[in-house]
Amino acid sequence: MPKICRWDGIAIEMFSPDHPPPHFHALYAEFEARIAIETLDVLTSDLPNRVLAEVIGWARQRQAGLLENWELCRSNQPPSKLTPPG
Repeated sequence: MPKICRWDGIAIEMFSPDHPPPHFHALYAEFEARIAIETLDVLTSDLPNRVLAEVIGWARQRQAGLLENWELCRSNQPPSKLTPPG
C-alpha cells in the first residue's frame, strides 16, 4: 500500500485499487483507521482519539489532493505525496 504522507509515527496510505467509498487509511503503531475523503466520516478506527483528531485535521486541509490520489489509485497509477501538517 503506497504511503502518501508520514509524520510523528502516523502513516497515510491508499490501496491501489481499493473499494468505494473514496477513503484513506491512517496507521499509527498497531492502530488503524479508514476515513472517507469526501465527508471525513470515520469508517473504522481504533486510533487513539488524539491521533484521530490530528489525522482528520490534516485531511480537512488536503481533501482535494486526497481525492486526486484516490482517482490515481483507481487507475492503477502511483499516488502523489502530500505534505505533513505544519
